[in-house]
Amino acid sequence: MSLVTETNQQYYQGAQVFVIPQTATGQKFTTTFNTNLVYGAPSSTSIKYALNNFKLYTSPTGLPGTFTEYTATYTVTDNTITVDGSLTKDHYLVVQLKKLDGGKYGNQDAFGTAVEENYGGYEYISLNDAIDNFMVGYVGDGKILQNAKKSDVLFFAKRSLQEFSYDTLKSIHSQELTIPPSLSLPLPQDYVNYVSVCYIDELGVKRPIYPVNNLTTSPYSNLIQDSQGVPTQDNFGRDLEGTSITEDRWKKANDTIISQEFFANFDDYLYWANYWGLDNFGFYGQQYGIQPQYAQRNGWFNFNHREGKISFSSGLVGKLIVLEYISDGLAYDGDSKIPKMAEDALYASILYNIVSTRAGQQEYVVQRLKRDRSSKLRNAKIRLSNIKLDEIVQVMRGKSKWIKH
Repeated sequence: MSLVTETNQQYYQGAQVFVIPQTATGQKFTTTFNTNLVYGAPSSTSIKYALNNFKLYTSPTGLPGTFTEYTATYTVTDNTITVDGSLTKDHYLVVQLKKLDGGKYGNQDAFGTAVEENYGGYEYISLNDAIDNFMVGYVGDGKILQNAKKSDVLFFAKRSLQEFSYDTLKSIHSQELTIPPSLSLPLPQDYVNYVSVCYIDELGVKRPIYPVNNLTTSPYSNLIQDSQGVPTQDNFGRDLEGTSITEDRWKKANDTIISQEFFANFDDYLYWANYWGLDNFGFYGQQYGIQPQYAQRNGWFNFNHREGKISFSSGLVGKLIVLEYISDGLAYDGDSKIPKMAEDALYASILYNIVSTRAGQQEYVVQRLKRDRSSKLRNAKIRLSNIKLDEIVQVMRGKSKWIKH
């Protein structure tokens, strides 16, 4: 229930051109981008200028190479630009959203991501539009809801969006980070749960990193004890805490010993020879009772919930990693959007939640709406699963033996 409103120039180049109608001051120009204009200051002399997600350029002819940046005073309100300075009739004014390549106008220095962030936006509907559509389609005389407060609809829409984000919507975010010498990285601000952690090798290939499971842990409290083993307190009766010895030992651990890579280097030979009392090099490599979950060389990660960080094993220092994680879709205003393939499921979820929490509702109506919500949510999951038969066939080609798991 939406229309394409941007021109191709607006969508692909992030530019909208205006022809000055008259020579005057205080002229207004309203942009029609899908992206709202963000305004800080009109000139680079102000530190707030960096907040702008766009730049203005003017030209007397509109020909390539004739545009210069407009830096006179102007203001922006609700995507309407009011120019304080005088503009000449029939000259050209271009509003250029910031772009990865800097745009096509002036010195091509409108660097940013405002244009790229709008790509693919037609796939989604905003949360506000979904709420307005719900009020039109489901609330009113002769409809299933005679009346409903918009605040109630907003609340249940957000709750439904959160639940959808965990197992239905494409709500996986990712960050590319480098592991510092401390072997710890803070969790993302909108983190809810992780999907996968991997490091990127020299070819750009993902190498999965595995959770430590029972290998080690990050204690939530690191109490300082006296000689009798009793925790000590400060003058205010609060427990004194120090650094974690467990975490310190894990940071210094030799990964090759844990993964039982005996042949990694000669030092490992000596270690195991001493540890097992071996006298003959012929015994090396006879790995009896190896634990498959630890028999990998990509490294391990674990969560330090005390500090809100994710920690890594010592062999990963300096590695480039990609952390994929789940967010609830409500951390930022820009995230509050719903794939159109799940729009109907969202309406069904809002309707069920509103009706089920009202007093005096017939139970058969509540159960019917509950089944309707489950059915539409299942359809949304199937639609968003994005399974392509050609991709499955390509993977399975040449598989002439049983795949054991």
